[in-house]
Amino acid sequence: MRFKIICVIFISVLTVFVVGCKKENNDTNGSYDGHEYVDLGLPSGTLWATCNVGADSSKGTGDYFAWGETETKDIYDWKHYKYSSFADDGFKLTKYCTDSSCGYYGFVDSLTVLEPVDDVVVAQWGAGWRMPTADEFNELYKNTTYTWTTINGVGGRLLTGSNGNSIFLPATGFYLDGELICTGLGVYWSSSLQTDCQVAGWSLHFDDVNCHVCGTYERSRGQCVRAVLSAE
Repeated sequence: MRFKIICVIFISVLTVFVVGCKKENNDTNGSYDGHEYVDLGLPSGTLWATCNVGADSSKGTGDYFAWGETETKDIYDWKHYKYSSFADDGFKLTKYCTDSSCGYYGFVDSLTVLEPVDDVVVAQWGAGWRMPTADEFNELYKNTTYTWTTINGVGGRLLTGSNGNSIFLPATGFYLDGELICTGLGVYWSSSLQTDCQVAGWSLHFDDVNCHVCGTYERSRGQCVRAVLSAE
């Protein structure tokens, strides 16, 4: 009898863990390693997660990360950024740099997309899942209808594909130094370096009026992340 009770408890806990933050989303098409995704009918077949990394619901902002870092922290600035060091004339890059003038004493590695070891989605959700590229963000907003909406008091963008399926991206703001600011904006990291401005990464940026891919956000800032799965 005791064994049966333990089994029932274990199955109940397992069910909550597997369903996790996505059970409320009617557009869920499947799951991979405990995280659910939506097929938006995109040309590439890319599948989008139903919630942010670190969130327990589709409305949750989740955790904030600097570009190329896999852990949260208290201060988001160049002094505390993983891939910067102070040189004679200021902080310079020690990874993901194609311009020697931005590199630490001329450092260049020509990397323009985050390696798996620096992808927070891979680190926290496992292989298969990953951060979207800038091209995938472009595909997302160019092939969906995106409307500003409020769900249970949380503002954000509802992106609906041609097949009728949708995902909700809450407005998240971002961390600058130790302060969360611009909470009426949605700002989501891609895995793509802004090669015309080495200190920045490409992001999906939106508010209640506009939605576009933006390359002006410095890598040291803390931003949210939405994961994707490649088509198979």
